[in-house]
Amino acid sequence: MNYHSNREEKIAAFSNAPLSFSLSESDRDEMKRSAAQKIEELFDILLIDHKNDHNTRETPTRVARLFVDEILRGRFCDPPPITEFMNVNDYDQLIVTGPIQLRSTCAHHLMPIYGHAIIGVLPSSGGNIIGLSKYDRIVDHFASRLQIQEELIMQIERHIVDATRPRGLAVRINAVHMCKCHRGVKASRSSRMINNSYYGLLADHSDLRNEFLQEVATLERSLLGD
Repeated sequence: MNYHSNREEKIAAFSNAPLSFSLSESDRDEMKRSAAQKIEELFDILLIDHKNDHNTRETPTRVARLFVDEILRGRFCDPPPITEFMNVNDYDQLIVTGPIQLRSTCAHHLMPIYGHAIIGVLPSSGGNIIGLSKYDRIVDHFASRLQIQEELIMQIERHIVDATRPRGLAVRINAVHMCKCHRGVKASRSSRMINNSYYGLLADHSDLRNEFLQEVATLERSLLGD
């Protein structure tokens, strides 16, 4: 099944869910051409001259590429492969990694979301552990869709749990939403949304959650010096 074969299935695909069929490079090229034509129509409606204005002449094509290759990239490609390493010494204590840069796009107003994620993992004794850079790639993959933060954090958690089966997991996202800062109420860019999601032993034991949050506080303080 390709991009052109089933219009109903294309419409039914949620904005932050992967497609149920793969897109070839030629499919993506056709998608970009079709999207550019629709953006030209939008500019016509908004009385923006995209044919003669030197600033906007190529904008429909640029925006179409932006959506297909970057903003929605996580819908059109598979999650990154996970490199595992043997947990030779049966390490079973909390591992915290971050801040992980996070860039996404609000599904409600198509405005940027930016901030960071921090992930805490309790690996399984005798199991495998994954390379630290893979957590960054997982965050980037699921953020590369139209998102709301409440669903993004759950997608990251579920993927890591399904892929690695840790004894416990914590995911924290701290982000600025430009749909709140650049429109509407026009809040300060210091206004952020923070949410946490816990799984396994980190959900069940307050002492482990507190240990994670103490490490989070240290990592987030380090951002103030950047």
